[in-house]
Amino acid sequence: MRTYALFLAGLGVFFAIIGSIYWFSSYEDGGFLMLIGSALLGLFPGSYYLWWSYKMKPQADDDPSAEVDEGAGAVEAFPGSSIWPFILGMGALFTVLTFVFGLWLAPLGAALFLSGAIGGTVESRRGGAI
Repeated sequence: MRTYALFLAGLGVFFAIIGSIYWFSSYEDGGFLMLIGSALLGLFPGSYYLWWSYKMKPQADDDPSAEVDEGAGAVEAFPGSSIWPFILGMGALFTVLTFVFGLWLAPLGAALFLSGAIGGTVESRRGGAI
């Protein structure tokens, strides 16, 4: 976990330095704010992971002499295929298309989004297909 933390924190520091250079060389607000936002997107999770790495036992990724099979997770722990993520995504698509084509798509998008969220939750709690 420490490896991921240092990588993300390093990205955050890199974008902060580039953002500072960009600010002083161009005086343009949009690009500067996007670069600072990118720096924060690296620093926030990186500092959180670094904080947790001190509280957890060392992971296999942090040990240079670790082998590949030490970092492997449980076998067959992945869920099977499901239609609910597709329905959830279509609901999100129709909800966003509401801004383009009008409010008549909002009920369809909300219904798909809600049914996808409920179906995915119910399926994940049962452990199988509905």
